[in-house]
Amino acid sequence: QVRVVESGGGLVQFGGSVTLSCAASGNVAGIYSIGWYRRAPGMDRDEVALVYRDGVAHYEDIVKGRSAISWAKNENTVNLQIFRLKTEDTAVYSCYANVGESGRSYVSWGQGVQVTVSP
Repeated sequence: QVRVVESGGGLVQFGGSVTLSCAASGNVAGIYSIGWYRRAPGMDRDEVALVYRDGVAHYEDIVKGRSAISWAKNENTVNLQIFRLKTEDTAVYSCYANVGESGRSYVSWGQGVQVTVSP
């Protein structure tokens, strides 16, 4: 079973940047993509970015052009950087791993980390 744990976040300044990390453990060889969602207070969950094992990345419009997602395979960690932070980036950010193993597929979710952008 794959487990993912987020780190990073906290209180950050408007216009600054934040780096979030998603560390995977367990059967990491079965992970074919890792992504991030966020949920702002009172809002629906929004997808943020996704990276595949081959390095191909996708970004949603909410962060496109001011974010970078990368997979450090030697560390089994995916890092998400968001630059030029806006107050609307305030949310709980959760990472997830799409896993295929033993003939089945599943998604492993982390607990989430809070990012608060101060005006």
